[in-house]
Amino acid sequence: MNEQSPIRTETAREIGPEISAPTRRRSRAGTWLILLLLLAGGGAAGYRFYLAPKPATETAADGAPARGKGARGRPGDMAQAVGVATVTTGEIPVVLSGLGTVTPLATVTIQSQISGYLMEIGFREGQTVKKGDFLAQIDPRIYEAQLAQYQGQLARDQALLQNSKLDLARFQRLSLQDSISKQNVDTQAALVKQNEGTVAIDQAQVDQQKLNIAYTRIVSPVEGRVGLRQIDQGNYVTAASTNIVVVTQLHPISVVFTLPEDDVARVMRRLRAGAKLTVSAYDRGDANVLATGTLDTVDNQIDTTTGTVKLRALFENKDESLFPNQFVNAKLTVDIVRDTPIIPTAAILRGTPGAYVYLLDGDDKVVVRPITVGEAEGARTAVTKGLAVGDRVVVDGTDRLRDGAKVRVTEGGKGQAPPPGEPAVTGQVAPGQAAPGQAAPGQPAAPATDATATTSTPAAGTPPENPSQKRERRRERPAAQ
Repeated sequence: MNEQSPIRTETAREIGPEISAPTRRRSRAGTWLILLLLLAGGGAAGYRFYLAPKPATETAADGAPARGKGARGRPGDMAQAVGVATVTTGEIPVVLSGLGTVTPLATVTIQSQISGYLMEIGFREGQTVKKGDFLAQIDPRIYEAQLAQYQGQLARDQALLQNSKLDLARFQRLSLQDSISKQNVDTQAALVKQNEGTVAIDQAQVDQQKLNIAYTRIVSPVEGRVGLRQIDQGNYVTAASTNIVVVTQLHPISVVFTLPEDDVARVMRRLRAGAKLTVSAYDRGDANVLATGTLDTVDNQIDTTTGTVKLRALFENKDESLFPNQFVNAKLTVDIVRDTPIIPTAAILRGTPGAYVYLLDGDDKVVVRPITVGEAEGARTAVTKGLAVGDRVVVDGTDRLRDGAKVRVTEGGKGQAPPPGEPAVTGQVAPGQAAPGQAAPGQPAAPATDATATTSTPAAGTPPENPSQKRERRRERPAAQ
């Protein structure tokens, strides 16, 4: 087709405007997008420079840099709020802990010594019984019949024995008169001996049947608590094989626990000295004391597989707080350390120098003091070296400190090492008191210290500044600085 064809030119004129219009629209959209981005960036920069609030630590009431941090706010110059405790003197018990099991002194499985039908149950499951209380009855009739039979045999044989003795007496008189041979006398004497043996056998059989009849009535051999019944009434009981019930002694009861072999010498030394050592049984969570007793004995050998030795402690257990086969934590008090420096356990830190504390040097500075730790009891720990009575150590806020750091002691953080069972003193503010740097309710605000800077507050009756005045003041501040 000819390039100058009127058809091609006319078609191009018709299509040209349709193609150029979208191109112009995209160009205008891009221009507006760039303008919007520029306006947004300029607005953000202006707000950050002029209107954004500055931290209180960077501005004082007159716009000058805060004294505690300086022009650039060095955090190392700030005084950290800490809680302290005073080193006191007191007593710390030396306690050895071990895992133990409550073990009854007597656990008896009740079985019948004879066979027969169980005729009667004389106990209630869970009942506490005394020694000799009736528990069960076995059918005694068969043994009563045998007893009557043996008693009859005994009576017959006793009559024969009596007759043989009379004959022996006659033969002996005749022998003195030479009316009978000596052989007849000896034979009659042997017959008497034979009858005496028969009577002894019969008597033993009678006694055996009487004992069997006594065995048909089963009684408790110990004082304790009966468990669940293991056979019902009417069943046939086989001698020495059928369990009827288990009786467990609960008063007193023992706890068998283990200690490492390294502690055996200390315990034995105290026992040889005649000391009566106290043992406390704690629950599985090692939080509550279940019972308190005394150490009874120590095993005669060390378990080579575990390197531990077994010990037995006795408990009265009148309230039955200890239950057979219960798991407990046993704590044996071996000795008591007296007149030793004591600090809260929370004050002790461990690191490269070993155990150490932050010691308050004066009123506004702390130093690192390595210490030697002694015995511990809950929230209290004895210190054998490194501290003296009256020293003050940091117990709260130690994570923000370093050697030589500046500190300020909060009112709620002053105190002493807690007594036994009390938590360590912390630097928390007591209820109703004002926090550090704040005024108490109804009191005027305290002046700013080196550690904190306050922001300017308009005086009472002064109208607040409008946004334009604030912007003008912020523009003038960099020039003044």
